[in-house]
Amino acid sequence: MQERTSDNPSPDITGPFTDIVRRGLQVIGENIPQDLQLNVLVLTFVIAALIWLFRNGHGSKGADGRARKAGFLKFLIPRDIYTHVSARVDIGLYVITRLFHAVWGVAIFAIVGPWSENLMITSLQTIFGDSPAMQVNYGWMMLYSLVSLLFYDFIFFLTHYAFHKVPALWAIHKVHHSAEVLTPLTRYREHFIAGPVWIAGQSLSLGLAAGIFAFLFAGNITEATLLNISFFLLLFGFTGSLRHYHVQLHYPVWLSRWLQSPAMHHVHHSYLAPHWDKNFAVITSLWDRLFGTLYIPEKDEYTPWGIGPETQADYRSLWQNISGPFRDWRAMLKR
Repeated sequence: MQERTSDNPSPDITGPFTDIVRRGLQVIGENIPQDLQLNVLVLTFVIAALIWLFRNGHGSKGADGRARKAGFLKFLIPRDIYTHVSARVDIGLYVITRLFHAVWGVAIFAIVGPWSENLMITSLQTIFGDSPAMQVNYGWMMLYSLVSLLFYDFIFFLTHYAFHKVPALWAIHKVHHSAEVLTPLTRYREHFIAGPVWIAGQSLSLGLAAGIFAFLFAGNITEATLLNISFFLLLFGFTGSLRHYHVQLHYPVWLSRWLQSPAMHHVHHSYLAPHWDKNFAVITSLWDRLFGTLYIPEKDEYTPWGIGPETQADYRSLWQNISGPFRDWRAMLKR
């Protein structure tokens, strides 16, 4: 860090996003995303097995979105879901998006994040002057982790809301919602055009949060981590793989008003009118509660997945999903 001089009235600050970028690029460069790695899948199956045990075989849904009682293997890996045409399309879209991910993921993450971090640092220096250079301790590191999570969740909420409300963006995001069954791969069922938008939002949110704490601590702070993962992201996000899984994990109603349960994301994928445009956030329920889009389902509530019988046939094959946004955009331009 440079010392302050008459020619350099404000010391340069390098923020903690550098560390985030380093860890993020390592994750991006991996062939298998974190929640599809063996240890996370095992944890997912263990949680599902406990649900099966404590609910006496209840708690999973079939390909029709209806809850049913099932034997242990049918509960964990039901044939009607994993042989469904939608599950096969998940595989194709996953392969395609991962190929593009290696191209745009690294570039966007490494550009947008540091830019937003530096913008925040420069803005705070302009308003408040030099960094107060506060002393770092584990409590501040924990707070930084929590603020980063809240920033990430809020930008995710706004991005997701825009994907649903802006017709040109919905044409892209519709590919994700065309899934008629939920499997761990469904999380990555995206059109390859959607990827840059998601990762730009992620980089922006983490960069802005990092810039605030870089200014306060003159860049000498990092997130509190466990297993090299942000503490609160690990604490609140460990059930993330269950969001796109046919087994329901409900939270108590009071907790669901603060944190998104996997069962609440089942609702988000339902095509029933009461479920439309609900539960946009990824971790907390704060933003959905604030903007009136929160929906806490009843236990075993019926949630048929997909985009509805009126248009589902147009988004069933792999090619239909790849070409879908271009077809929709062409129709919009004609109108």
